[in-house]
Amino acid sequence: MRFILLISLLVLGACVSDKNFIQAQHGDADSLVSYARSLIGIPYKYGGDTPASGFDCSGFVGYVYSRALDISLPRSTVEISIMGKAVRSNDLRTGDLVFFNTLHKRFSHVGIYLGDYRFIHAPSSGGTVRVEYMLDDYWRRIYNGARRVTLLN
Repeated sequence: MRFILLISLLVLGACVSDKNFIQAQHGDADSLVSYARSLIGIPYKYGGDTPASGFDCSGFVGYVYSRALDISLPRSTVEISIMGKAVRSNDLRTGDLVFFNTLHKRFSHVGIYLGDYRFIHAPSSGGTVRVEYMLDDYWRRIYNGARRVTLLN
């Protein structure tokens, strides 16, 4: 009886931890984007990598890729920037990782491409996870490139 009670508590506890976020289907770009969008509004937190703690940019993309696609990414943007294969800007697909030079060094910021020149990211101190337009002067000027980590639909 104690064993059944313990298992029940563990299962219920696991369900509660992500109750405010949709459950991703593993393996496709649509579920990646849906899961990422479900996190819009989560506050930025340097070093953060969960909805409860808040996110920095690499923590956000790592969390989304892990939950939606079961892919573990490195913790730093520079390390993430060498994963997968390089993608030209005119070949971007939903789910590709897009990189920017926000700290006067290459690959200092990362987000997830959504299509139609939009990407989602955890911006900076005081901000929240949100969608941006890549063709805005600021983002266009500091764009560093993109990587495709997995084959996405």
